[in-house]
Amino acid sequence: MDRIWLKSYPPGIPADIDVNEYASVRELFEECCRTYASRPSFSCMGRTLSFSDLDALSASFGAWLQGAAGCQRGTRVALMMPNILQYPVCLFGALRAGCVVVNTNPLYTARELEHQLTDSGAEVIVVVENFAHTLQEVIAHTPIRHVAVTSIGEFLAIKGKLVDLVLRRVKKIVPKWSLPGSIRLNDAMRQGRKLALARVPLAHADLAFLQYTGGTTGVAKGAMLTHGNMVANMLQARSWVRPFLNAGGQREVIMTPLPLYHVFSLTANCLVFMSLGGENVLITNPRDIPRFVRDMRRNRFTAITGVNTLFNALLNHPRFASLDFSSLRLTLGGGMAVQEAVARRWKDVTGAALIEAYGLTETSPAATINPLDLKEFNGSIGLPIPSTWVALRDDDGHDVPLGQSGEICIKGPQVMAGYWNRPDETANVMTADGYFKSGDIGVMNEQGYVRIVDRKKDMILVSGFNVYPNEIEGVVAEHPGVLECAAVAMPDPRSGEAVKLYVVPKDPTLTVDDMMAFCRDRLTGYKCPREIEFRRELPKTNVGKILRRTLRDEARAEASARSAREAAVQVGSAQ
Repeated sequence: MDRIWLKSYPPGIPADIDVNEYASVRELFEECCRTYASRPSFSCMGRTLSFSDLDALSASFGAWLQGAAGCQRGTRVALMMPNILQYPVCLFGALRAGCVVVNTNPLYTARELEHQLTDSGAEVIVVVENFAHTLQEVIAHTPIRHVAVTSIGEFLAIKGKLVDLVLRRVKKIVPKWSLPGSIRLNDAMRQGRKLALARVPLAHADLAFLQYTGGTTGVAKGAMLTHGNMVANMLQARSWVRPFLNAGGQREVIMTPLPLYHVFSLTANCLVFMSLGGENVLITNPRDIPRFVRDMRRNRFTAITGVNTLFNALLNHPRFASLDFSSLRLTLGGGMAVQEAVARRWKDVTGAALIEAYGLTETSPAATINPLDLKEFNGSIGLPIPSTWVALRDDDGHDVPLGQSGEICIKGPQVMAGYWNRPDETANVMTADGYFKSGDIGVMNEQGYVRIVDRKKDMILVSGFNVYPNEIEGVVAEHPGVLECAAVAMPDPRSGEAVKLYVVPKDPTLTVDDMMAFCRDRLTGYKCPREIEFRRELPKTNVGKILRRTLRDEARAEASARSAREAAVQVGSAQ
């Protein structure tokens, strides 16, 4: 198909990337360590690792995997850590050893953890002691053979002992655990330093990650991301941002609040900024906004990535506006829709545009990004990035005309190899001509910009009319008294479905009647909420993405209970 979006590319961005520039993520990593040896690579809680440090430490961990843990090429290694220095050390150590990294959410329940470890066939896990009790519950039912346990402070030198003491004895957030046969990570590293790291053959087709997805929509599936996928997406994203960064040779410093085990942060922050010789400032607990703002004050950062809810939370902190934003050149939002009200406030406060990007776990993740020289919020998810094809298709798989809505389908070297051990699931999302079906509905204009309408499954059908939650939420977010909101479908006896709106108010005087009036002024009748419920907070994933499905299930359960009560009243009246 004709790539009409190429004519909208900013100067300096190529139509295609050379996927053969690196044979593997390992080759990329080793080049960065040679080129930027003395530069800071990752910092956390006042401790910084240079690229040279990262090279040596990751080699020790990789050697331990190959030696003491007996890992072979392709062995799955699970990492269950927040953003701490141990994560990049173990990540690159595992990849250098030829292993496959299974990124694991530390906040998983025992059931979720058992599923992922069993499904992936992981044989080794590195876990932070705060979550070791969860592993203890399920380890007997998993293939795990070796466990390395670390603490939040283990890589923080003398300061780390105090950090761990506070977490264990004062805050008491390290539950008791027992994992017989486990080893402390530092002890594993000491063993590894005495061993040689063997160089196993790695190529584009070799698996690098099993990145689990779909946990909020069904059984979590492992997206098979190869070294070729990750190298390609790094090159694609780097080609997009490089013309706007490294001004005058300035060293890049990126704030990294989203967990590196999430594919957005893994590629955009970890790989792209590593390839630019940049420093990742790791934020271990991004929910602690006051501490996050203090960390931002201590670092002259040039970039930050995040999700809409995180940017909104920062903007609502009283000291955020007083930060020095003079070096900030890139703010990238993804993972969920960026709301215009948040983007506008971000630009007013920081002077930098909030650039929206789009991707999925299955695309490593970037597929489209807005130009970085964008002056104002445009409501789109941007243009397909280099070496990427995007088609909008109907339910029969036919391309729809420009300006009409269709499912966003993506083809490129970043598209996954498939779902781990799920050929039927893979066949359901891949087309005969090599496109991945995203499940998102969008439209493309004549300039090639794509705008998300919504997820297929999130669409609300009101008396035959399609209602998209993103539109409702975007309008509601404009109200100055609203902090957060979510719109979902609720059953309705008259219209089939109706809109239910959940609101976290910022203004304590805000009322449901106020919100109803606000919506009626701005939305067509069938789009207006039938019910509005105020909440102190909304359910979210660990990266701050609002869980609409949880709210939708609650709304359906409440409607069902209400119908049962009404039926009981009618029976009583008849008697």
